Amino acid sequence: MKKHIKHHSITVAVVLGVLAVGTGAFVYSGIYNIGADDHHTKPVFAVLQTLRNRSIHVRSEDLKVPDLNDPQLILKGAGQYAAMCTGCHLAPGMKTSEIRPGLYPQPPNLSQTRIDPKDAFWVIKHGIKMSAMPAWGFSHDDPTIWSMVAFL
Repeated sequence: MKKHIKHHSITVAVVLGVLAVGTGAFVYSGIYNIGADDHHTKPVFAVLQTLRNRSIHVRSEDLKVPDLNDPQLILKGAGQYAAMCTGCHLAPGMKTSEIRPGLYPQPPNLSQTRIDPKDAFWVIKHGIKMSAMPAWGFSHDDPTIWSMVAFL
């Protein structure tokens, strides 16, 4: 029995080692085109989309949402959105912008998409790696970020 466990452990270690070396060779080879003008395959895109959505939701679920119906908060958010967001996320009546066609993945048109307030707050504050979405939490306080969420 001990020989069987030892053999199994060695097999697992060898397989993991081969996978690590193969992954390292793939990454270092540069064979994968990281250019924003060369889209991911459907399976890779689906995995990345699920990873992004689950990561955001898990990290935002305990946030306490303030009253988002406050007209002053919405007005403040409208100004913030106009200044910082329309280039990528558009505004009502906008069809495109100078920067938007070159973004991949394409950011949601927030004038046509409903986003969970907790998720929106988390994304605005923390940004999303390897995308054009910056982390506005470095330059904006939480009440200002909530104003953008209220506007949305």
